[in-house]
Amino acid sequence: MRGLRLLASWVLALFLIFMFLQATVHPLPDPPEGAVKLFDRPGENIVFQTMALNTGMAWLEPTGRVIVAILELIACVFLLIPPTRRFGAVLSFFILAGALAAHLMPEVLGREVPLSLSAGSTETDGGRLFALAIGMLAISMLLIFVHPGRRKNPFR
Repeated sequence: MRGLRLLASWVLALFLIFMFLQATVHPLPDPPEGAVKLFDRPGENIVFQTMALNTGMAWLEPTGRVIVAILELIACVFLLIPPTRRFGAVLSFFILAGALAAHLMPEVLGREVPLSLSAGSTETDGGRLFALAIGMLAISMLLIFVHPGRRKNPFR
């Protein structure tokens, strides 16, 4: 049973790491414009620029975006190292809970994120980013409970 929990822990952790890296540094070629937290120029990230415009808090883009990106990268490091994996899952839970809260407030972000920052564009992602945040939040919660704890010494 412990081996199955350890395997599930690795699978869940690697999924979360991949998704965070995809949104933060986008290691794959041709990233979508305005969707990479660390490499978008100020004012180009669609999610954080939308939040900054909707709330009037100009510090969300780029300062808030960079802070969230650094927290996501720290969570990736904790998720990769097995003894700290549960802490990484808790950190990713809080990051994703914040993302979910932003999506649930229409005056901040809303469930459907625009695909472009152009003035006349009305296209949205259809709630895909919102659904991804819910899925990743659920995986973080599952990882908190699935990751096996330290093995107790049976000879004590």
